[in-house]
Amino acid sequence: MIYIVDNISNFLIYLFIIRFGFRISPRKNRLYLGGSALIMLFAGAFNAYFDTNSPIVYMLWSVLAICLFFEDRFGHLLVLSAALMYFTGIVDTFSVMLIQVILIGGGISGADITWWMEPAYLISFLVYLLVYLQILKKNEVYLCDIGLKYKLALLIQGSIFQMFYNFVFVFFDENHTMYSWDAYAVFFISIAGAVYSIFLTLSLAIKNIHSNRQNRELQSFMHMQKQQYDYQLQQSVAVRRFKHDLVNHIGVLRELMSQKKTEAAKEYIDTIWDIQDEFDLKIHTGDSFLDVIMNYYSYLAVKENVEFLVSGRLTEDMHLEMFDLTTLIGNILQNAIEAAVKAADPKIRVEFIEHKKEIFIVVSNSVAEIIDTEKGFSMTSKKDKVNHGFGLKNIAAVVEKYCGEYYMESVVENGEALFKISIAIPRGIRV
Repeated sequence: MIYIVDNISNFLIYLFIIRFGFRISPRKNRLYLGGSALIMLFAGAFNAYFDTNSPIVYMLWSVLAICLFFEDRFGHLLVLSAALMYFTGIVDTFSVMLIQVILIGGGISGADITWWMEPAYLISFLVYLLVYLQILKKNEVYLCDIGLKYKLALLIQGSIFQMFYNFVFVFFDENHTMYSWDAYAVFFISIAGAVYSIFLTLSLAIKNIHSNRQNRELQSFMHMQKQQYDYQLQQSVAVRRFKHDLVNHIGVLRELMSQKKTEAAKEYIDTIWDIQDEFDLKIHTGDSFLDVIMNYYSYLAVKENVEFLVSGRLTEDMHLEMFDLTTLIGNILQNAIEAAVKAADPKIRVEFIEHKKEIFIVVSNSVAEIIDTEKGFSMTSKKDKVNHGFGLKNIAAVVEKYCGEYYMESVVENGEALFKISIAIPRGIRV
C-alpha cells in the first residue's frame, strides 16, 4: 500500500508543478486523464507486489503519466518530466533527511520505504506551494517564463546541495550524540541554506524577467511614439508643400476671376479646399495630445479598410501623463485594429463620456468570433508569446495607476460579434 501512496504523492506534485508552474492545460479527453492515473496506480501495485521501488518503473510511469495527462508537445513533456523527476527527487531528499533528523535523530540504515516518507512529500509540496504563492503568482511570473540558464542553475544547485547533504547527514548521524545541539544546528542551517538558494535563484530570474518586460514596454512605447511622429511629419511635409504652392493657386484664382470665369474659380476653390481638408485633424476630443493619438489610429484604420467612428467630447484634458495616455489608448486601439481586420465587417467605435467625477472611455470592435473574456483573453494569440501578450496588462496597469476601473465583455449586437472594453478614470487624478 505504501508504494501506491508514494506514487499518488509524486503524481499530485507533478500535476501541481506542471499546471500552475508551467501553465500547461490538462487534456480534454477523459480517457487520457484516466489512463494517466491508471498507469500511476498500476506502477504502484507492481512495486507493492514485487516489494521493490525500481527506478526504471518510476521513470516509465512518470513520463507516461505526464504525457497522457497534459496537452503539449511530446518532446517538451518528455524533457519536462525528466527535469521534474530529477529536481523533485533532490527536494524530496532534503525533506526525507529532515524528517529522519526530527523523528528519529540520526537516520535509518537501509533504503526500505517507511511511512515517515509521506510527511516528507508533504514538506516538499509545501515548499513548491510557497514558491508558487510568494514568488510566481505574486509576481505574475511562471516557470515557463524563466530563462533556460536559470532552470539549469536550479538543477545544478540542487545537485551540489545533494552531494553536500550526503556529507552533512553523515556528520549528523555519527556526531549528533557527541555534539548535541551543535550537530542539529549544522543540519538545519544547511537545510535553510538550500531552500534559500532556490528562492534566491528564482528571485533573480524574476527580476530579469521584469527588467526585460519593462524594456519591451519602453520599446513598444517608443515604437508607438515614432509611428505617431512619422504620421505628423508626413502631415507637416504635405502642409509645407501646400503652402509653397499657395501663391501659385492664388495667381490662378486671380486670373480666373479677372476673366470672369466664376464657375471655374469656384471649382478650383473647392479643389483647394479638399486638399487642405486632408491636413486638418478629423477627430477632436478636447484633449490635444489625445487628438494626435486618435487621428493617428484613425489613419491606420482607414489604411486597413476599418470603419473608425468616434463620439463624445471632453471639456478638459484627461490629466494622464503622455507615456500613460499613449500606453492606454495605443494598446487598446492597436488591439482593436488587429482584431477588426479579421472580421467580415471591420469596424471600431470609440465613445468618450464625461460624468461629474469620472471620464468613461468605451471602445468596441468587431471580431471574427466571440471571445471568452474569462478564459485567457490576456494570453496573446501571436506565435511570439515572449514578446507579445502584455497589451492588456499594460492597460490594466495604467488604469490601476489612476485609481480607475476597466471591464471587458464579448457581445453580439445586431448579429455581429463585438469585443468591448469600458474604462472609467476619476477626473482630476494626477500622479
